[in-house]
Amino acid sequence: MTPFTPWFYRSRNVYRHWAPVFKIISILWVVLALFMLVPFVVLLIERDPDAPAFGVSILIVLGAAALTRLLTYRAALELKPWQMFILTAASWVTISGFASLPLVLGAPQLTFTNAVFESVSAITTTGSTILVGIEHFSDGLKLWRGLMQWMGGIGIIVMGIAILPFLKVGGMRLFHTESSDWSDKVMPRTGGIAKATLTIYVSLTLAAIGSYWFGGMTLLDATVHGMTSLATGGFANSDASFGAYADQPWLLWMGSFFMICGALPFVLYIRFIRTSRSALWKDQQVRGLLKLLLAAILMLSAWRVIQGDNWFESLTHVTFNVISVVTTTGYASDDYTQWGALPVVAFFYLTFVGGCSGSTSGGMKIFRFQIASLMLLNQLRYLIHANGVFTTRYNQQPVTSDISRSVVAFSFFFFITIAALALSLSALGLDLVTALSGAATAVTNVGPGLGDIIGPAGNFAPLPDAAKWLLCIGMLMGRLEILTVVVLLTPMFWRR
Repeated sequence: MTPFTPWFYRSRNVYRHWAPVFKIISILWVVLALFMLVPFVVLLIERDPDAPAFGVSILIVLGAAALTRLLTYRAALELKPWQMFILTAASWVTISGFASLPLVLGAPQLTFTNAVFESVSAITTTGSTILVGIEHFSDGLKLWRGLMQWMGGIGIIVMGIAILPFLKVGGMRLFHTESSDWSDKVMPRTGGIAKATLTIYVSLTLAAIGSYWFGGMTLLDATVHGMTSLATGGFANSDASFGAYADQPWLLWMGSFFMICGALPFVLYIRFIRTSRSALWKDQQVRGLLKLLLAAILMLSAWRVIQGDNWFESLTHVTFNVISVVTTTGYASDDYTQWGALPVVAFFYLTFVGGCSGSTSGGMKIFRFQIASLMLLNQLRYLIHANGVFTTRYNQQPVTSDISRSVVAFSFFFFITIAALALSLSALGLDLVTALSGAATAVTNVGPGLGDIIGPAGNFAPLPDAAKWLLCIGMLMGRLEILTVVVLLTPMFWRR
């Protein structure tokens, strides 16, 4: 055996382990380049000077995909569970990086840090922005911001339905505990589920675009807002966000409806169409979300009316902004931090909730709060009846100890991540409100924070570059359900 033999074997193992991962990622890069073609064609038609930026970006992405494909063409497309963890994290990171190219090369000519922040915020459907004067950007750049969020939205759904349950992460495992009810009875194969989900996602997006256009938006604004509403992303074509349409209340009600549509489990849409017309309402998660929204809307609307505001205007803006924050969309029709102390605290609490599992929403997800409440209720029963035997049931199915442990572990790491991120931001000189709300809004993928700097009326441009990188990490960790990233940081994962 020569001195080069160990190196040879190590190289072969590295290829065998990593090649399948990057072979799949290269396919995703090609999809990204295809999405870039849409604003590129629009800019070419308009003869806009931003067109070359997209053309160069497409060539760079396709070049990277071709080179990666060439280097990995012998790799089999078979992944082990540990490779799925790497694939999930690496795909989101690399796509966010490549998606930032038009922002660096185009008219905004953002710094690398600002461009990556904007693209990570878009792909993770967070909605935080560093851009000012969005109204003056080219149609292609506006469309690209919307497309990034729309692409991130469908990626989140597919990840939540097909990948995270396989890794034993995320709330869609609850659907797997129902004797594989959704996969065996609704659709026979994951491919079929993905196709049906994409069809529903596209259909709802087209419905949103048509509604906004009919309601008075321009076609471009209707398209961007239609995509970002269903993706619960929150990017808008104005610095004022949805406040640009504050004098058109019907648009705010339309937006509220489509944000809720994006926050419901897409698997249940398939059930609704194929098997059960009552699938959505019977689901405990959906009922819990709607009840929470109703309670928060009634409370804050009553508060504003008591303060002397018009009841319909109050109801309209409260409904829109509550739904926007709970579904982690991040639109703002008004600066709700000016409504008083109670609404500010309420909106901070609502930041953590999130929509339903299997939707485009971020946050903790409503089902975790529901299961935690059931676990607390059972614990109280044990204190009263020490020898009793109690079964925790959710959606008429028993909640296994595996699911309970997952909820506890996620909740612990979720708040630890926010606490560590807030502490790091404060070390960079950010005040308490900005640091804490910034950390929370990043990890929950909501978008706007609180305070004068990053609140609904501000943006993230004034923050130092180091803070933006920390927030990018927070946004990615929140979108990947925390544990998917945490496991990659453990030595035992790499030893295995």
